[in-house]
Amino acid sequence: MLLAALTLTVLLSQGQPPPSAPAVVEADFVVKDFTFTSGEKLPELRIHYRTLGAPRKDAAGVVRNAVLIMHGTGGTGGQFTGRNFAGELFGPGQPLDAAKYFIILPDDIGHGGSSKPSNALRAKFPRYGYVDMVRAEHRLLTEGLGVNHLRLVMGTSMGGMHTWMWGGMYPEFMDALMPLASLPTQIAGRNRAWRRVVIDAIRNDPEWKNGDYTTQPQSLRTAAQMLWLVGSNPIRRQAEAPTVAEADRVLDAYVANYIKSGDANDILYAVEASRDYDPGPALEKITAPLIAINSADDIINPPELQILEREIKRVRNGRAIVLPLSERTAGHGTHTMAALWKAHLAQLLAETERGGG
Repeated sequence: MLLAALTLTVLLSQGQPPPSAPAVVEADFVVKDFTFTSGEKLPELRIHYRTLGAPRKDAAGVVRNAVLIMHGTGGTGGQFTGRNFAGELFGPGQPLDAAKYFIILPDDIGHGGSSKPSNALRAKFPRYGYVDMVRAEHRLLTEGLGVNHLRLVMGTSMGGMHTWMWGGMYPEFMDALMPLASLPTQIAGRNRAWRRVVIDAIRNDPEWKNGDYTTQPQSLRTAAQMLWLVGSNPIRRQAEAPTVAEADRVLDAYVANYIKSGDANDILYAVEASRDYDPGPALEKITAPLIAINSADDIINPPELQILEREIKRVRNGRAIVLPLSERTAGHGTHTMAALWKAHLAQLLAETERGGG
């Protein structure tokens, strides 16, 4: 989904719903008078969400089967309902069988059906950050859905970064954590640079008109091109676009599809939101078992940086796994291809079963 992030959700194709897909329920939760870390306020912050399954409480009234799954930059909770994700995880006998678990798929602030700049406020929309997004996720669970405990917190790209933050901000709230396609450190280096290209292209575009455009500015094309660039691995890109003409055709088709529904203010805000991401100071606070999954061909979170390998040592019950490059991996987009990593998820769930290891 885009950039799941760029850590983003890479706007992968969602595909068709899997056969015998569990029922998905959609609804909205409205937070009254939400105050952002910037001090800005919204009288009503709408959080759209999807759920599968039903919550189950123990004798003490604690919800024991809730699972929170968070999307990446530019994505929505809907990206998890297709064959590559739900088709591998949510069906009968699968790791997150919806008959057993209460699965929660929110659209984060600025995304999907939740409150976002393009609804009306445009560039007057509060400048949200990742801390605001995680706080809103927590309020959706506790106030909107009555969930007082999570069996699992997981996310892809931006959602993976939120998973690291959940572990530090609410360390007693979950049994297990699985961040995918993310690093537990500030956005810096090349990762910050490609985001700056998107941010600067839009903010410096005369057609943007300080957010008050009536037609999408041409800089939205630049944003789409950058998302295409970082969203997969070079081998796949070369295979699908092996000549000058094919590269232009594939890129043009991606951009044309993106701008049909994309909005410059929405992507600008979404990319800028990573500015306050910094889970590093709270890594020692994470107590729940955590398995971080990255892929060796992810050019947003390249393994040669060795950041994941270094920082995971600070997580008391943390492990890091980097999936090797293969014909099946897709760079950053590997995060949504659950078949490649669901065995690690099943292992984490087994290890953290109540009374388990």
